[in-house]
Amino acid sequence: MLLPLGDGLVFRTSDTWPRTKALYCHPVARDEWPAEPELVERTPIRSCVRRGAAIDLVLERGRENRSQLVYTTARGRDVVFWQLPRTRKQARPDVRTPTARAAGVPDLEIVVDTREQYAYRFAGQQVTTVKRALACGDYAVTVEGRVVAAVERKSLADLVSSLLAGTLRYAVGDLAALPRAAVVVEDRYSGVYRLDRVRPAVVADGLAELQVRWPTVPIVFAETRPLAEQWTYRYLAAASVWGRTELAVAARLGPDAPPPETAAAPGTTPAPPTSEVRAWARASGLDVPDRGRLRPEVWAAWRAAHGQ
Repeated sequence: MLLPLGDGLVFRTSDTWPRTKALYCHPVARDEWPAEPELVERTPIRSCVRRGAAIDLVLERGRENRSQLVYTTARGRDVVFWQLPRTRKQARPDVRTPTARAAGVPDLEIVVDTREQYAYRFAGQQVTTVKRALACGDYAVTVEGRVVAAVERKSLADLVSSLLAGTLRYAVGDLAALPRAAVVVEDRYSGVYRLDRVRPAVVADGLAELQVRWPTVPIVFAETRPLAEQWTYRYLAAASVWGRTELAVAARLGPDAPPPETAAAPGTTPAPPTSEVRAWARASGLDVPDRGRLRPEVWAAWRAAHGQ
């Protein structure tokens, strides 16, 4: 991105406009701008003025025209963020997240999927994180070595792209096989209707279809990343308490009385969780992906091996 200030300011950034979140901008030397650049977008500028530690940028167009580049520090180094008034408000929604223990759990162990690149740190909470490959979800809690709940984290952009690509459907289907699961989105639901590169109705209808198809996997819009992290922590803590309570109840009832949620209807055989079939397939030497839907022949092999 080239701004007409002085001899020109050049930044490297990941998008052409900070639509859903503030964009990190990496300043580079003016001579790094190529003589014949391959332009992604060129827009007339109405105003570009530096005011202290910020640059107010106003474009000559009707929509998406006002933004600001802010010079600040993060983790001891200088950084520049490109933001809108809306994304700035979302980043600081004037709420303070509590530090009280969730569900009274003194030390919660949360399993973080090894493929999660920018994982929640759960700073300020009594949480121990463990990196481990998860069959589904990005964060999970276990009871007696069994995953009892998982949360899939999504930014709004990731939610939309995975929904349109069809991968979100498979991810939610895998989550539905767990006793408890949810999808948390680091944005507001209203952000769906501000999308400009895809029809908002298509996304809204797709999300509604997922909720009807798998009602046990709620899709929660938590407004910001810190609030999504807080929601994930408290959801998993509550699920951990629930899982341990269910285990204690099952132990009192005896081995022949499974928990109500795992009991099969009369005359039917419950379908196994995808994670269980995936583990069986690997142990049997079958090639299966780490995540997503299993091929029909894998399910057929499992049923044949178990007499179903």
